[in-house]
Amino acid sequence: MKKYLIIILLCSSALIMAQNNDVDSNGKFSGEMIGDYYHNIDNHDAAIKDQNGFWFRRIYFAYDYKIDSDFSTRLRLEMSNEGKYSSSLAMTPVVKDAYLAYKFGKQKAYLGISATPTFGVIESVWGYRAIEKNALDLQKMASSRDFGLSLKGQFDSEGQLQYHAMIANGASNKEEMDKGKSIMASVAFWPTNEIVFEVYGDYVGNSGKSDTYINQAFVGYKTKDLHGGLQFARQTILAADDNSSDANLNILSAFMSGSLSESVKLIGRVDKMFDVNPSGNKVAYTPFDNSASFTEFIVAVDYKVAKDVSIIPNVEFVKYDENNNGVTPTNDIYGKLTVHWKFK
Repeated sequence: MKKYLIIILLCSSALIMAQNNDVDSNGKFSGEMIGDYYHNIDNHDAAIKDQNGFWFRRIYFAYDYKIDSDFSTRLRLEMSNEGKYSSSLAMTPVVKDAYLAYKFGKQKAYLGISATPTFGVIESVWGYRAIEKNALDLQKMASSRDFGLSLKGQFDSEGQLQYHAMIANGASNKEEMDKGKSIMASVAFWPTNEIVFEVYGDYVGNSGKSDTYINQAFVGYKTKDLHGGLQFARQTILAADDNSSDANLNILSAFMSGSLSESVKLIGRVDKMFDVNPSGNKVAYTPFDNSASFTEFIVAVDYKVAKDVSIIPNVEFVKYDENNNGVTPTNDIYGKLTVHWKFK
């Protein structure tokens, strides 16, 4: 109960500040909502086949404040459902961002809970978090947030060569419970304003569990009417002892979106999971069979009915490969009518 009272007080305070600020206050209140009508048309888990209904997958509520020319801060709350189909719980609020930022020259340092280097560039090119997370995030191979210290900026005056580095708990936005830490870094090269090449690597020390590291490469293209990208990532789970061996998870994701008109855009994406993901069945909203590799197809149409309002019918189709027991799981088909809007 105490947790919810604190969340309510934080939200109320942010609302009051947003309402009382004048043009010189340097404060900004914003939010975002993603909701669906969903229908599980077919599924490897017969228990959730044909299940359907309405839900909010995400609600974001943020307050950004510019303290002075060098310092700024952000508090962002996220509310979501568990998306497990096995329980009916109220949406749970958590702190998504809570950081102090310091700007010096063309660099910026962050202290607190902030975005990791793993997905920033990819998410900006993909542009459709409202439809689905990026491949690594979806497969629970890495997190979009962590608590620590990060540095972000550019090596050159034109901003063609950019970097983002972070040392953090390795526990996402949750409380630290072990001695291990995470080190993450990405370098992105923008030869033009539309094209980007990025490489990323991390090492996560999990005290008492297997350490992991990720190598990732991405190439993207982004204009107002066309954007697409190709992402390949490999996560290595180091052997816990001399009696076991390292495990690898390899994933390839390709996506493209193109405008048909000012208000209509077509979206397509293919994710290929080359290995069995042991955490696949823990994925919220679209759980995967964790005994087989698979290929996932996503198709969608974005109807922009207002500047910050989109109606997006979309389908996710998961085609499984034969598993080690010679069985091919039933394919998954998730249909959604997604509504996404922002306010500020």
